[in-house]
Amino acid sequence: MKIIRLGLALALAITVAACQKKAEPGNVDGARIAAADSNAEWLSYGKGYSEQRFSPLDKVNAGNVGELGLAWYAQFDTDRGQEATPIEVDGVIYTTTAWSKVFAFDAVTGKQLWAYDPKVEGSKGFDACCDVVNRGVAVWKGKVYVGVLDGRLVALDAKTGQPVWTAQTTDPKKPYTITGAPRVIKDKVLIGNGGAEYGVRGYITAYDAATGKQAWRFFMTPNPEGKPDGAASDKVMAEKAAATWSDGEWKQTGGGGTPWDAIAYDPDLDIVYIGVGNGTPWNHVKRSGGKGDNLFLSSILALKPETGEYVWHYQTTPGESWDYTATQQIILADLKIDGQDRKVLMQAPKNGFFYVLDRATGALISAKPYVDSITWATGVDMKTGRPIETPGARYEKAAVMQVPGPLGAHNWQPMAFDPKTGLVYIPTNVTPFAYTDDKGRGYKEGAWNVGVDFLANALPTDEATLKAVQALVKGQLVAWDPIQQKPVWKVDHPYFWNAGVLATAGGLVFQGTAEGDLGAYDATSGKKLWSYKTGNGVIAAPMTYELDGQQYVAVMVGVGGGGQISAPASMPTRPRLPGRLLVFKLGGKATAPAFDAPAPPPFEVAGLSSTGDAQHGFALFHQNCQVCHGPNASGAWLPDLKRSPMLQTADNWKGVVIDGASASRGMASFSRFLSPQDAEDIRAYVITEAKKAAAGQTSTGTPIGMN
Repeated sequence: MKIIRLGLALALAITVAACQKKAEPGNVDGARIAAADSNAEWLSYGKGYSEQRFSPLDKVNAGNVGELGLAWYAQFDTDRGQEATPIEVDGVIYTTTAWSKVFAFDAVTGKQLWAYDPKVEGSKGFDACCDVVNRGVAVWKGKVYVGVLDGRLVALDAKTGQPVWTAQTTDPKKPYTITGAPRVIKDKVLIGNGGAEYGVRGYITAYDAATGKQAWRFFMTPNPEGKPDGAASDKVMAEKAAATWSDGEWKQTGGGGTPWDAIAYDPDLDIVYIGVGNGTPWNHVKRSGGKGDNLFLSSILALKPETGEYVWHYQTTPGESWDYTATQQIILADLKIDGQDRKVLMQAPKNGFFYVLDRATGALISAKPYVDSITWATGVDMKTGRPIETPGARYEKAAVMQVPGPLGAHNWQPMAFDPKTGLVYIPTNVTPFAYTDDKGRGYKEGAWNVGVDFLANALPTDEATLKAVQALVKGQLVAWDPIQQKPVWKVDHPYFWNAGVLATAGGLVFQGTAEGDLGAYDATSGKKLWSYKTGNGVIAAPMTYELDGQQYVAVMVGVGGGGQISAPASMPTRPRLPGRLLVFKLGGKATAPAFDAPAPPPFEVAGLSSTGDAQHGFALFHQNCQVCHGPNASGAWLPDLKRSPMLQTADNWKGVVIDGASASRGMASFSRFLSPQDAEDIRAYVITEAKKAAAGQTSTGTPIGMN
């Protein structure tokens, strides 16, 4: 009888414990995140602290992946780029959409539990260089944390979605943004920022997870006024970084160095690793007189998570001059190299070289190009750790067509590491770009300040040249051996701007594509084993989780981001469509309705005319508008200006471009940078492109009469 009573008591205790756990949504701590790499949970942006994006789940595998079907879906009210990786905690999925909105769903049924809208002002979209995107949340001890586009860090109650506290992490008067996912380490929420193209000074900040009180801050560039900041970075700035900067525009802009994405953590070493962004302006000559390495731009930075104390750094691109950020994902792993077990850090930053570092010391172990078309450097010197630059690559004397361009050989889209195969799966880009010193322009507050003349990137003037340039643009999924530093297999994609990657113990690699295909590939051979037509492009990375013995695969769907905005000439033409969360399981029978994407109405251009100067408008367009609306107004993802109703009259055009009539939708007034006559000159140019498009002609990059 005592045994029976003891058994009943134990059963009751287990039941009560389970109920208590369910009563505390988001009950995540450091031990759970550290263990997430080896279990069914997905508790942080990259699954666990190592950011490997590998799951040991194998119920969905190479033998049965063909049976994978839709379990449920959710559709959102935002139609911009969807970059988030959902997090699953105790049966609840937390995810974000464009405009920093947060949603919670039942992970089995798809029932929406709550939603939170931070109500970002539409005009803030002007400061977002690469779309109004958000890559996800962090969950910790009953709270969900989101970095908001306008610089806020908000803690939400995991059960209700109600705000608990808010910290303004940036100066709201400056063009800072946040698009990255926070990470929580030792009861501190770490968040970086973006905005380097506009002229800001980058830093990462740690906040108390319970109260939102700032714990420490580390600046990535020296104080332009030459004084201490009272920050964790002061000591190393004085000892190492300040001497690597000379006089230049950085003293007006802050120098850039925004840490807008990569964060990884090693609990054993108690080191957090931060990826640091590009300089402001890009052009090293303008930024710092062409002198000095400009620490800590384009660097991997190792810090102590409790204090922000500097441990070590490795700079991937000294004297950065091409927007070659090192903000791309950092992966921690243990590899056997030359017969020795090494604790390594791996990164494939924009510059095209795959780096393997000792993560305790920052010592370079190896570096090789992971794409086969790099032109700016021939290799990395293993004695100095510095790239071996190609003569003329810095474009001081002449324009240089270079690969990679500012979009990088690998951008923010996450890669994955499979410890079973020993391979890293990288979503790569090949996009050429003509770097030209913008000699005639200086710093403009609030505008793009890159020191590069975008006029050189107008589309070519004839069909043959255009096709030749477009042939250079491609995307691939590359399976990379980080020990041998060589590719094992590659999958070519029709377009370069494709999605992040998930690897699983089922021998699978999942990746979506810009044209709207979610695929599963054999992890050892690259053979495509399964696909699903999403109806919309995919750029986010999939994730997977298990509940009640059932494995699920989830992915956010919605194309956008920097590639879709700035290089639409080489992208699939599709209307902006609502974002979705798609969740799959074996035997799933759900169906998602086709997107409602009616054909655009006919647009009459024959009667359009302008008193503006199309030649001047051509130059102004490529200096001010190309980044968002595409070279030669080729963009079709953001509003296609060639078909825009505002093109019909000069007053409508001025109302948007100068008066800010569409500011609430992200098109802020350009009155700070353009006069009404400038705006009309741009309109005259766009009309020439609209007429050529209507006539079926190639968009030539030269307005009528400009030869």
